[in-house]
Amino acid sequence: MKVFVSNNDKRWKKYKIDFEKIVSTLDSAVYSESEVSIVLTDDAEIHSLNRQYRNIDKPTNVLSFELGDDVLLGDIYISLDTVKREAKDMNISVEEHTAHMVVHGVLHLMGYDHMNDKDAKKMESREVKALAKIGIKNPYAEPEFVCADGSCCPGSGLFRFLKSFKPREDGIGQYLLYAVFGFMASLGFAPFNAWWLTAIAIAGAYWLTVRAKKKVSVFGAFCRIAPFGAVYCVAMFWWVLHSIYVVPELTAQFAIWTVPGVLGLAIAGAIIFSIPFVVLRKINMSGAGRPFMFAAVWVLVLWLREWMFTGFPWNPIANIMLPLPLFANSMALWGALGLSFVIVGFVAAVVEMLRIRTISRVLTFAVFSVLVFAGCVAGRVNMRVADMGAENAQHLIRVVQPAIDQAQKATHDRATAIRNADFNLRRMVALASSTAQPDLIVFPETAYPFVIVEGDMMPLAAALGTNVVIGATTYIDNAVQNSMIVADKNGQITSVCSKSHLVPFGEYRPLGFLPSPVNLKAGDGAELISLNVDNGGFVFAPAICYEIIFSDSLVPMGASDMPTAVINITNDNWFGNTPGTYQHLDMVRRYAIESGLPIVRANYSGISAFVLSDGSVLSALPVGTAGSLDGFVWGAHMTPYRMIGMNWWLIIILGFACIGVFGTRGSKRDD
Repeated sequence: MKVFVSNNDKRWKKYKIDFEKIVSTLDSAVYSESEVSIVLTDDAEIHSLNRQYRNIDKPTNVLSFELGDDVLLGDIYISLDTVKREAKDMNISVEEHTAHMVVHGVLHLMGYDHMNDKDAKKMESREVKALAKIGIKNPYAEPEFVCADGSCCPGSGLFRFLKSFKPREDGIGQYLLYAVFGFMASLGFAPFNAWWLTAIAIAGAYWLTVRAKKKVSVFGAFCRIAPFGAVYCVAMFWWVLHSIYVVPELTAQFAIWTVPGVLGLAIAGAIIFSIPFVVLRKINMSGAGRPFMFAAVWVLVLWLREWMFTGFPWNPIANIMLPLPLFANSMALWGALGLSFVIVGFVAAVVEMLRIRTISRVLTFAVFSVLVFAGCVAGRVNMRVADMGAENAQHLIRVVQPAIDQAQKATHDRATAIRNADFNLRRMVALASSTAQPDLIVFPETAYPFVIVEGDMMPLAAALGTNVVIGATTYIDNAVQNSMIVADKNGQITSVCSKSHLVPFGEYRPLGFLPSPVNLKAGDGAELISLNVDNGGFVFAPAICYEIIFSDSLVPMGASDMPTAVINITNDNWFGNTPGTYQHLDMVRRYAIESGLPIVRANYSGISAFVLSDGSVLSALPVGTAGSLDGFVWGAHMTPYRMIGMNWWLIIILGFACIGVFGTRGSKRDD
């Protein structure tokens, strides 16, 4: 085979490369009289050719233009700029990498391709054999950097299995794997707490995505990755549909929405949770930069979930770390956004390093490892601060958990409703009564069985002779609201705070026409309430139900008073003993760490609890158990996260990710 070399970039002259010797490794009787033209060029020229002939607007390492003739096989263009970058990234010489590009290009002219796994394997085998003839090692073998077989890296066994497994791209195995990984990812949250399964699942889905070679549209990428997001969402949130079957009257009216509800969850999950993987699939960048980009998009999606359609930022990835207090308490520094960024980025960096262990990838892994360490240091500091002041806790607080069935509370005929209301009040008084007189008694959301109107008193507080916080329905200014009522020991209502984050499909009609049992008016948002108690002032931030899952939602920005605690009243009766009830408590624990505030939680049927500002549960009443719980709170402090705020932390995280992405842009994108 004859070789003609044209030098369009004088920098190539410094490299002594025997192109005829390289091409001769592919000689055969069929091509003995054939001719190949090799053009040595730079990124500018090859970028132009790539854009013109392949509609790809970026430079590449090698381009082959086949002429369709047995004698004049075609032209091969090789860019020195890209070859140098890639050789440096792989820790090999420019001459070695150029030889690989020549062999790769000639094989294309000979009809070889790598559009699917079978053809790619065949082509790679020919490349390896040809390069071996001139003493160049297998370019597709794992580099002997860190460790040759990957045995010293965490999870290497899993990834060796995944590499050998190699499901066919766009085959049913790929879609099933995405679905399996979606289900596994849901098991890291309460009550299962298998955080390592979530990490493995994200790693597996990431691996499936970066190994893809076919060019697809954005919609095509969504379709391929959709099983992960759909199964992940349904497996995490199926329990919301449990509420339909709690009260017979609601079941009769809304059971028809069960299947549409499941489909809605699947579609929403397929869209929302697939976004980071779609961006990963569509944006071409270095393997060292991908973890930064992937984690940043994941965090951006989490931030958007705070706001879109009134918001539902349930189960940030950060929550899987709650069984590991040291790591979880890093949320006092950078919140759930920051911890989610670190977890997702670290997992992606491990995958990249196990796929191809280059210096740039190891550096990316090192960056995320440093973030893990820094987070643990910050977590340790927060745990120490949260533990201070226990000896000075003054205010005895009693939490009451009635554990009355939701169906008993539901609307009945007037006589039955009044009889049930009277029974419920007497039961709560009995549960709240004790020889020790607390400074404050906290009852759950919607515990008071009568509607409160302007000018009403709270006889329950007068009967108990102490300050009371209780949930009730209010009708004030011609609006029905879900409210927290604060009353003094004389029964005088001193504060009314109404829920501002209403539950879609439960408390208001999304888009104005979708189904909901009621359509309440939202409250005004964050505020602080001050109580006069015998042992001094007690300032708290009110939180009704799932308002506590929203970062920056409870303490007004710039508030002059430092709250002593958050009081969260809720009613998880609707979800019973499902994962949702346990996950709701974890969302409370997350908010305690982020805000630096202990939380007093009264739940209608469980889990009521005292949660300290390091997220630890001091005491709790289990699901379905009626009773009361006495406790103190301490350790309120200002965290860096609350000081900076969620939105500024998002900007910091995205800025850091951009530095990571652009700092690694010269590295090769290895598929």
